[in-house]
Amino acid sequence: MADEMLKRTSLYDTHIKYGGKMVPFAGWEMPVQYPAGVIAEHMAVRTACGMFDVSHMGEIVCKGPDALANLNMLLTNDYSGMKDGQARYSPMCNEEGGVVDDLIAYKKSDDEFLLVVNAANKDKDFNWMKAHAFGDAEFTDISDTIGQIALQGPKAFDILKKLIPAEGIPEEYYAAKYDVEIAGTKAMISTTGYTGEEGVEIYMPWADAPAVWEALMEAGKDEGLIPCGLGARDTLRLEAGMPLYGHEMDDTITPKEALLSIFVKMDKPDFIGKAAIEAKTPPTRKKVGLEVVGRGIIREHMDVYKGDKKIGVTTSGTMCPFIKKAVACALIDADERVLGEEVEVDVRGRRVKAVMVKSTFYQRG
Repeated sequence: MADEMLKRTSLYDTHIKYGGKMVPFAGWEMPVQYPAGVIAEHMAVRTACGMFDVSHMGEIVCKGPDALANLNMLLTNDYSGMKDGQARYSPMCNEEGGVVDDLIAYKKSDDEFLLVVNAANKDKDFNWMKAHAFGDAEFTDISDTIGQIALQGPKAFDILKKLIPAEGIPEEYYAAKYDVEIAGTKAMISTTGYTGEEGVEIYMPWADAPAVWEALMEAGKDEGLIPCGLGARDTLRLEAGMPLYGHEMDDTITPKEALLSIFVKMDKPDFIGKAAIEAKTPPTRKKVGLEVVGRGIIREHMDVYKGDKKIGVTTSGTMCPFIKKAVACALIDADERVLGEEVEVDVRGRRVKAVMVKSTFYQRG
């Protein structure tokens, strides 16, 4: 893809100013890291605070009297009985039970929800939603109007409180406050994130993201706040055991195989993919965590063996800076998934020993 085809967030010039190393990602030009480097950025989020530009994510509004009914049909989770400002995570499945995408839906009112989807899938998701819409509900893609900044780490709330009143921050996890004044603009403050740490995601008008970024950097200068790129975002989410679309799930992997059963409400009357998921229960393959016990680092798309038998393939893998361990996630035969048992991973022709563990390698506190 030629560079001129890549989209840029409103923070592009800000990333250049802070020394961001820009790379193509999901059709966008995004910072993979800053001068401090991925390890320092990762450690900042675990011990102090880090800030990410996530404006490339997609935002879709579902509005109308039948908005809730549409969400409950499109998504595997149940969106009934939510309070205004509540957020709920869910896979969105196809008819075969594979995952079209995973997303977070925020309730704004009884007939309006905000859906936040992965950057790489935004157009696919929007088309899928429109194709399956029914009754009095309309889906609108507002991605181009929304900037998004993630402030993550144990100091995130201390920094934020320097810029907004305490009541502007939701008290619960997975909740949002709307129209909060910050750095001269109105924003949605959401207690969500993709790092396994405390923190918020801040949604604001596209053009106002640079002003909010600078205000946060200034407020966080004594708290160890540094800008972070896609590299640290990936190592943090993997260390915290959070799935990434296109890795731990895709159009062929069901939520139950990805160990996301808690977000699949089989007692709902119906949702797209329900019958297929039912037919594939119990799953014949399942996600597992792998902790390297030999030497080496495991990456994605590597074969996993028990003895001479291939039992699966890795979906993600890296060296995690905070826990100081090389880990991976893999999708393996369900009957071979025994935590504590040893397996071998074929790393470019060399067998690397690993132990099967839960895939949440790090848990805060």
